Amino acid sequence: MDRVGRLHDQPCPPARRWRPQKGAASRDELEDPERAADCQALGRSRGGLTTKVHLACDGRGLPLAVFVTPGNVNDSTAFDAVLDAVRVPRTGVGRPRRRPDAVIADKAYSSRAIRQTLRRRGIRAVIPERADQKANRIRRGRAGGRPPAFDRDLYKARNVVERCFNRLKQFRAIATRFDKLAARYRTGLHLAALILWLREPQQDHLSDRS
Repeated sequence: MDRVGRLHDQPCPPARRWRPQKGAASRDELEDPERAADCQALGRSRGGLTTKVHLACDGRGLPLAVFVTPGNVNDSTAFDAVLDAVRVPRTGVGRPRRRPDAVIADKAYSSRAIRQTLRRRGIRAVIPERADQKANRIRRGRAGGRPPAFDRDLYKARNVVERCFNRLKQFRAIATRFDKLAARYRTGLHLAALILWLREPQQDHLSDRS
């Protein structure tokens, strides 16, 4: 007891200027958690703190646009950002191509807002209807409207997206995120995408997929 008391009676160490430790959060991030989430793109999901990568690729599985969000963000919320980031340079003169012929996506992107966006831009939507949406449409009868057009044969080409993710995950820094800031991780994704393009320089097939 005496030894503990003597330790408490000792003077405190001199005050020093606060400096963030390596790997620790900055003072701005501690004061503003929302700003920290935006800078780091980390969200708590069933797997813990994760980051979600959204991308659009062409018919060969080469990345065209990459977008990063926290892991708890729904896929459909990043659809417009990814689609707006698509820019395919033309072989001749003219502005880059920003409107693909068709967008192939899974059921996570089956929403009225996304279908209206594609219809307004003149892009063919190849997105399967979710089971709950189909049941609700049938329950409403004629008021539910017609089922959305869906090309099953063209939808088989959606596996190029999965192959694109698999090729990106061959880079260790992409498969396992080591960067604290989302901007640095996104830069790594861009570098990995550039390497994939350099490995396959032929650009004769520009059928975009998402």
